[in-house]
Amino acid sequence: MDKNEMIEQWFLRYSDDIYKFLVYYTGNKDVDDLVQDVFLKALRSLDSFEGRSQPKTWLLTIARHTAIDYARKQRFRNWLPDKWLTHLKSEERTPEEILNLQEEQQALYQAIQHVKPAYREVLILRGIKGLSSKETAEIMGWSENKVNVTLHRAMKAVKEKLEQDRKEMIENAI
Repeated sequence: MDKNEMIEQWFLRYSDDIYKFLVYYTGNKDVDDLVQDVFLKALRSLDSFEGRSQPKTWLLTIARHTAIDYARKQRFRNWLPDKWLTHLKSEERTPEEILNLQEEQQALYQAIQHVKPAYREVLILRGIKGLSSKETAEIMGWSENKVNVTLHRAMKAVKEKLEQDRKEMIENAI
C-alpha cells in the first residue's frame, strides 16, 4: 500500500476524532482547515512514522502541535496594527447553536475553556477522547504519572469553575 492510500485510510478512520479534538482544543467549530493540515503534515512525514504507537496517537500528536501553532499565529495576528479587525469577529455562538447544546454540556464546555491549556489538553485526550494514560503521555511528551496528576488537577479546576459559575448565576438571579 502506498503512502497516499495509507493516509486516505487513516483519514476515513480518524478524521472525526481529529476534528473533535481540534474543536475542543481550539474552542472553535471551524477547524476543517486544521484537520486538513494535520493529514497533509502526516503525509509529508509518513516516512518518520515508525509504528511504535498507534496511527491515531501519532495523528493526535500532530493535531496537538498544529493547534499550538495555530494559537501562536492567532496571538501574533493580535499584535498586528489592524488587530481591531480580529476583535470584530465574535466568538459568541448563534442562538441556534446555543439551543442545540444542553445546558450542562455548555457549562462544562465553558469551564474546560477557562482552565489552563495543559489541563484542557489532558481533559480532552483522557476524558473526552477516552485515550489511555500511556497514549496521552505519548502525545503530550510526558510521563504517565504526570498525565494522571494533571488529569486529577484539571478535573478539580473544572469542578471549581462550575461551582463558581453556578454561584454567580444564583447571585445574579437574586
